[in-house]
Amino acid sequence: MRYYIIAGEASGDLHGSNLIRALHRQDTATEVRCWGGDLMQEAGAVLVKHYRDLAFMGFAEVAMHLRTIFRNLDFCKKDILAFRPDALVLIDYPGFNLRIAQWAHEQGLRVIFYISPQVWAWKESRVKLIRECVDKMLVILPFEKAFYEKWDYPVEYVGHPLVEVVREAQRRPAPESLADKPVVALLPGSRRQEVRKKLPVMLKMAAAFPDYAFVIAQAPSLEDEFLQPFLQGYDNVRCVKGRTYDLLRQARAALVTSGTATLETALFGVPEVVCYKGSPVSYFLARRLIRVKYISLVNLIMDREVVKELIQYELTPANLQKELNALLKDEDHIRRLKEDYHQLWDRLGAGHASEAAAAAILRYLSESGAGSAVPAG
Repeated sequence: MRYYIIAGEASGDLHGSNLIRALHRQDTATEVRCWGGDLMQEAGAVLVKHYRDLAFMGFAEVAMHLRTIFRNLDFCKKDILAFRPDALVLIDYPGFNLRIAQWAHEQGLRVIFYISPQVWAWKESRVKLIRECVDKMLVILPFEKAFYEKWDYPVEYVGHPLVEVVREAQRRPAPESLADKPVVALLPGSRRQEVRKKLPVMLKMAAAFPDYAFVIAQAPSLEDEFLQPFLQGYDNVRCVKGRTYDLLRQARAALVTSGTATLETALFGVPEVVCYKGSPVSYFLARRLIRVKYISLVNLIMDREVVKELIQYELTPANLQKELNALLKDEDHIRRLKEDYHQLWDRLGAGHASEAAAAAILRYLSESGAGSAVPAG
């Protein structure tokens, strides 16, 4: 089978790489062309465009880069038609991927979505588009199956792929120590826009807690030259690149930007504070459009506040210092968090999402009569 897979973020690159490996295990003749990152390329895909060239965050930032986004859309369509895949597999990244899904459906291509857009959070009306142009939806959050049932749209729950990723990481030998003091992890995100907003506030904690080493998980998409100016004057701060899981295995606590990293941190059992700060325009619009109680996956999955969320104007040095102090020194608070994290593991299931997703894709393609490339247009 020939697949064209599109992922637009670091987390999509991770899950896409594991899906590609699972597809190869279940069908050795698998051929993949992709938009993603280094991990998908290492898994055997031909990389067309890297996600670092696609990552625009927030309403205002997207508006500023519309010309680039539309150029990418046009190029992507032409490349798909030239490749002529048996199926188009879209991984989250809804602003781009739903446009491609609609176009691909019109071309007669089979469209599979792995990791649903967060339509339960905002723009619920997009379910109508999904139902119309996505042939197979594979969801990874337990509550998503019930959500789609309300719209009379059958989806398949395959489990969350982070469970298998974290479990595998925990089986590895203990990593080399990253510091000679207790470690606080800083996960400021992978996009320059979000790092500029949040990292300066996070770094102020290094001065407030001099007995700890603060270690930044540097995203692959961020150059050393970009981060170094932020670190001036902080002697107990360093960066590590490509070692986020080693960092989380050693951390006593973590300050984490909203997104997939909040769930990764919880699965590693690290007490965390969730941090979000966007541009004033993006935050203003988000407040009026997003309809969920929480921004972190941990709280959404548990359907209650397990980890503290400091959002926009609440993300101040004083508030962050108070929460970090509790994570490091309040034994009752730490114990309750650990108990909640155990419940989170139970809720997310067995941890074979990539294999389950690959099997579901192959089963669908077999039932739909795929086996040779779908004619383009």
